[in-house]
Amino acid sequence: MAVSPCLSVNDQKKHWWLSNRKVVDKYIKGARSLIATHEQSEIVSALNLLDAALAISPRFEVALELKARSLLYLRRFKDVADLLQDYIPSLKMSGDDSGSVSSDNSSQHLSRERIKLLPSNNSSSDSPGRDPSFKCFSISELKKKVMAGLWKNCEKEGQWRYLVLGQACCHLGLMEDAMVLLQTGKRLASASFRRESVCRSDDSFSFPNSITTLDISGTTAPPSMPPRNPTFFSESENISQLLSHIKLLIRRRTAAIAALDAGLFSEAIRHFSKIVDGRRPAPQSFLAECYMQRAFAYKAAGRIAESISDCNKTLALDPTCIQALDARASLLETIRCLPDCLHDLEHLKLLYNTILRDRKLPGPAWKRHYVRYREIPGKLCALTTKIQQLKQRVASGETGNVDYYALIGLRRGCSRSELDRAHLLLCLRHKPDKATNFIERCEFADERDLDSIKDRAKMSALLLYRLLQKGYSSVMSTIMDEEAAEKQRKKATAALQAAQAAAIQVQQTQHSNPKPEHETSPVSSCNNKSKNTTTSSNTNVFQGVFCRDLTVVGNLLSQVGFNRPLTVKYEALSC
Repeated sequence: MAVSPCLSVNDQKKHWWLSNRKVVDKYIKGARSLIATHEQSEIVSALNLLDAALAISPRFEVALELKARSLLYLRRFKDVADLLQDYIPSLKMSGDDSGSVSSDNSSQHLSRERIKLLPSNNSSSDSPGRDPSFKCFSISELKKKVMAGLWKNCEKEGQWRYLVLGQACCHLGLMEDAMVLLQTGKRLASASFRRESVCRSDDSFSFPNSITTLDISGTTAPPSMPPRNPTFFSESENISQLLSHIKLLIRRRTAAIAALDAGLFSEAIRHFSKIVDGRRPAPQSFLAECYMQRAFAYKAAGRIAESISDCNKTLALDPTCIQALDARASLLETIRCLPDCLHDLEHLKLLYNTILRDRKLPGPAWKRHYVRYREIPGKLCALTTKIQQLKQRVASGETGNVDYYALIGLRRGCSRSELDRAHLLLCLRHKPDKATNFIERCEFADERDLDSIKDRAKMSALLLYRLLQKGYSSVMSTIMDEEAAEKQRKKATAALQAAQAAAIQVQQTQHSNPKPEHETSPVSSCNNKSKNTTTSSNTNVFQGVFCRDLTVVGNLLSQVGFNRPLTVKYEALSC
């Protein structure tokens, strides 16, 4: 009996599906056995098997979960975010807002989110290099987006996505997304565990202790059995600790930005310093953002050297940070260090051209930027004009007129002790040997970037240190010149005073020992005495003495140099 062609085709399709499923199951079984060893090299081999399984069945849930957990164990957080980027709430919300028809509602919602945390009357916080309004993320809106996706695909998609992706987002610096994902995943896992409870006493709001972060092989143990590796915390405890750390960082950053917007720059610096100098390391991109905001606070407080140093750290962690390049260029222009300013502006122009060529902002799609793509052409035109103006200033000879007083943070006319103290503090803080100390408090998304980050940090710190040394030499030479001029002035004043004292002494000796002009005979003197006794009076004697003293005083004043007329009340004179 002949078989119909349609039946043969169906049998072939069925046989093809079954054969592919067997191959995928074989790959999954081999990957689980390799993952159970917890060896890094074995997990890398398991990833190759999982890639082969996903090439055959791209939407196979078990293979996706094993791959995501393996990447998370290998600390390849960027790969986890790229694998599950469709589930990142902020990226999903921005995509929905940009593609939705009701653009008015989305724009109204975004305008409500761009609020000032505290009122500020200080114009320095409204600088062009920084957005004056803090872009708050609406946690409730993110939760709505996540929960909407959960209820739509609750049966089709596993709940593991939210826990794995939340941990990856935390290590990538996406703190708001990480908090929403981890809270949602923890809530769903707790609800699932309660539904699967056998009796009422097994109800709990935490994860089962038998599930650990390293147990990604897919095998489950009975609830009564102890965990396989008791040295590690359970996944519930790890996620609870991670959530508390995320909330602490978000709270401190919010307080710092609120103080910065309110004009409390020292308070903002203190809050940002708590984040960047904390005991527990913070993610790389989150630290770069905090260094950038602290640089704005230092700039507003007039501390130029510290602001440049924070810009250097930001660019070491993120070389494509447009804000850091623009801020450092403006700082260098403030102190009239035009060659270095031109170098940063040329780098920024090259970055703008790269963005326009690639038609996208630098970095992956989930990376957070503070500039929009449609703003780049206008910024590039303004930047080109500014570069031409600075080149004309350099050609006119303004390169040597650097304001080192503003760089060091001193007033003009400061003393030598003030300069030495300020220079010592800056050298201790910005010494090139300590340029890489901040890396110890940074948690990197990819350890392969560590060497390049160290090189950039050392180079920028060395340039700043040389600029500080040059400024110290210039200010010290100015102070020494002022001190020498002051010594010459004091010496000339002392010589003039000594000459005046000698002249007065000579005049006094001359008037104390007068020489008689002519000698008179005793007879005539006796006659004169007899005549004077009969004709003179006491008033004439006093008048003669007064006239003689007035003449002496006039002679002394003319010798000293006081030739100015004396105000004399003539009605008081009796001569």
